[in-house]
Amino acid sequence: MGAAMETKSRASSTAPDPTQSKPLLGRVAVVTGGSRGIGASIARELAASGATVVVNYVRGAEAAAGVVAQIEAAGGRASTEAGDVSKADDVEAMFGRVKENHGRLDVLVNNAGILRDKTFKKMSITDWHEVIETNLTSVMYCCHSAVPMLLENGWGRIINISSFVGQLGNFGQTNYSAAKAGILGFTKSLAIELARFNITVNAVCPGFVETEMWKSVPPNVQEKILERIPMHRVAKPEEIARGVRFFAVEGDYMTGQSLNINGGIYMGW
Repeated sequence: MGAAMETKSRASSTAPDPTQSKPLLGRVAVVTGGSRGIGASIARELAASGATVVVNYVRGAEAAAGVVAQIEAAGGRASTEAGDVSKADDVEAMFGRVKENHGRLDVLVNNAGILRDKTFKKMSITDWHEVIETNLTSVMYCCHSAVPMLLENGWGRIINISSFVGQLGNFGQTNYSAAKAGILGFTKSLAIELARFNITVNAVCPGFVETEMWKSVPPNVQEKILERIPMHRVAKPEEIARGVRFFAVEGDYMTGQSLNINGGIYMGW
C-alpha cells in the first residue's frame, strides 16, 4: 500500500507541467498573412506553444485551411479569418469576429506584406501606395483594433515583421524599404505608450528567407545574394518563427526592440 502510494506520488511529481511545454495555453493569437511562408511558420510555432491561432488571409483560403489542418493534426487549435489588412473596414470587422468567437486577444503578429519591386524611376504611384498600405498602414489598422482588446487583459504582445531592408535599404525597393523602416519607428513609439500596461511591442527583421518567392529567383541571382550573406545561406521560415515565439513567450522585459535574424547581412546597432 505504502509502495503504491509512493509510486503514485512520484508519478504525480514528475507529470509534465502544461504551462512549461505550452506557455501560451489559453492565449489567443492573430497572425496576419498567415496562410503561407513566414506567416504559416509563425502560426504553427505559436500553436505548438499552446496558443489558439487565428490565421488571417486575403486570397489564400485553401492554403490557410491547410495551415489550420496542420496545427490541428499536431494537437493545436486554430481557425481562419479572411480580411484585407490594407482596408480599415476589413480589419475592424475581422477583429470584431475574433472577439465574438474567442472573447479575447493576447498576441498580434503583423506579418502581412507584398512586393512591388522596381527602380524608383519606373515605380508608379500605385506601386508605392499598394506596398505602403499593405505593409505599413495595415500595422496601424490592426493595432488600432487590437490594442483595446489587449488593454482589457492587462497583458499583450505585439510583434511586427519588418526587414533588414528597412534598416539597410535595397536596390529597387524604395517602397518596401520605406514601409519596413516605418514599422520600426511605429514599433518604438507604440512600445513607449503601452509599456505601463504590460503590453510589449517589438519587431523581427528577417533577412532573405527560403520561401516560394526565394525559390522563384534565378540561381545566378541567388548566388550573388548568398555572397552578401556572411553565413552564405538564407533563413528557414521556422527560424523567423522562433524569433517571434521568443518575443511572445520569453521577452517579458523587452519592448521597442528589433531582433535581426539575417545571417549577418546587416550588423547595425
